[in-house]
Amino acid sequence: QVYFVESGGGLVQTGGSLRLSCAAPEISFRFNDLGWYRQAPGKQRELVARMYTGGSTNYVDSVKGRFTISTDNAKNTVYLQMNSLKPEDTAVYYCNTDPPLRINNRDTWGKGTLVTVSS
Repeated sequence: QVYFVESGGGLVQTGGSLRLSCAAPEISFRFNDLGWYRQAPGKQRELVARMYTGGSTNYVDSVKGRFTISTDNAKNTVYLQMNSLKPEDTAVYYCNTDPPLRINNRDTWGKGTLVTVSS
């Protein structure tokens, strides 16, 4: 079963913008904190943006002021607006709950969406 379907990645120049989307029809936004994660080549996956069930958000320092996480609860979709992109933002981006959802001892990661920022 697929729990998270990410889209919206692509190739963009430094300073450009992208908006990522994540469809999560099986996830209750009411009862789960949500997150956008990324994994750059040769690095571990990291949480870059979080939305709490109450609606507050926080971000890793490297994306503060540039990235914005939001949700459309009617569509069960999570968004990540990314502005002023930098080459170091290049990564595969994933959404999941925070902490990441495991079901029957299995990960639920989607395929992610690749963001490439050229210098």
